[in-house]
Amino acid sequence: MDQIQSKPTFLFWIISGLATLWNIFGVMAYLGQAYMTDEVLNGLSEAEQLYYSNLPSWVVSAFALAVFAGFFGCLGLFLRKKWAFYLFNLSFLALLVQTYYNFFVQNYIEIQGPKVILPFITFLVAIFLIYFSKSKIKSGVLR
Repeated sequence: MDQIQSKPTFLFWIISGLATLWNIFGVMAYLGQAYMTDEVLNGLSEAEQLYYSNLPSWVVSAFALAVFAGFFGCLGLFLRKKWAFYLFNLSFLALLVQTYYNFFVQNYIEIQGPKVILPFITFLVAIFLIYFSKSKIKSGVLR
């Protein structure tokens, strides 16, 4: 028997829109880091220069995977496709890899100071999007 398909609510579209905006900011942050000019790099503190100059490629790749999987997951929400759930999971796993480096390999907290709250907010949003998309699969909104 086919799964019952339900119509998305207005709140579904609002949450999907806000999630897309959040992930667009993530993509912009990645692109800003990936294409950072020497002029911009030289304007940063010495600790930040050291951080960005020594990022391993696997961390940069994890960052890219996290933000682009999250962005395309949001597009999946708008298209009402259940593959959005899998992209949100992939994004979360990549976020775990990136965060591992930032907190356990590189001394991220000393470099970022008060901005350290952003990774925790990012984790909460990522977990919420996994939960949200899974619940919409169960309710038949995503198929």
